[in-house]
Amino acid sequence: MSQQLAGKVALVTGGSRGIGAAVVRRLAQDGAAVAFTYKSAADQAASVVTEVESQGGKAVAISADSGAPDEVRQAVEQTVSVLGRLDILVNNAGILIRGDVGEYDLADFDRMLAVNVRAVFVGVQAALPHLGAGARIITTGSVVADRAGFAGASVYAMTKGAVAAMTRGLARDLGPRGITVNAIQPGPTDTDMNGDKEMRAKLSTLMALGRTGKDNEIASLVAYLAGPESSFITGAALTIDGGYLA
Repeated sequence: MSQQLAGKVALVTGGSRGIGAAVVRRLAQDGAAVAFTYKSAADQAASVVTEVESQGGKAVAISADSGAPDEVRQAVEQTVSVLGRLDILVNNAGILIRGDVGEYDLADFDRMLAVNVRAVFVGVQAALPHLGAGARIITTGSVVADRAGFAGASVYAMTKGAVAAMTRGLARDLGPRGITVNAIQPGPTDTDMNGDKEMRAKLSTLMALGRTGKDNEIASLVAYLAGPESSFITGAALTIDGGYLA
């Protein structure tokens, strides 16, 4: 691996498992010191730190609920306090609560908005005083922003559509400061959110490549957007879905 991110500091929300953990590993492999948040998976968070450090990298786990604005802000401040700066913000934390629209609980609706949308804005707002020219903001969206694909996903699709729209607006706001803002839109990927092996097998039939994605493949796109070669990409929602939308 190149050390294209040597000297950089990244914060990844929701980094203890799945795509988030893969992003932490990849950014560390590329030379960044990486802080990441977790809500309840303390053992998994500790395991990610141990793995990164065993390979010569630097990782810091921070307990924070992305649904709580103060905890998001504190995670940003703790990152800067411990690692000295902030160059890359990856808004990865997200939840999926399926439900029929006729019976959907408003508490679940509010929770989805809080974690999937509000936390992105709060994280960006908290990070801005620490971000200079050349900084990167990357948010994990989803292909459901363009195609819901299954029943019970209306609220989740709404939140990911909001992420794509916010990305475009933030890119306009922050472009004059030399900060790029992009989203990635993964398709079905081998993570807990996409169910068990049986469910993933069904999803594989919908993919042009005949398989679901791997978390490290998604992380590779985040790493590209975090690196120097992506300096002219901003306001984009980049699909990485194995041809699910093709």
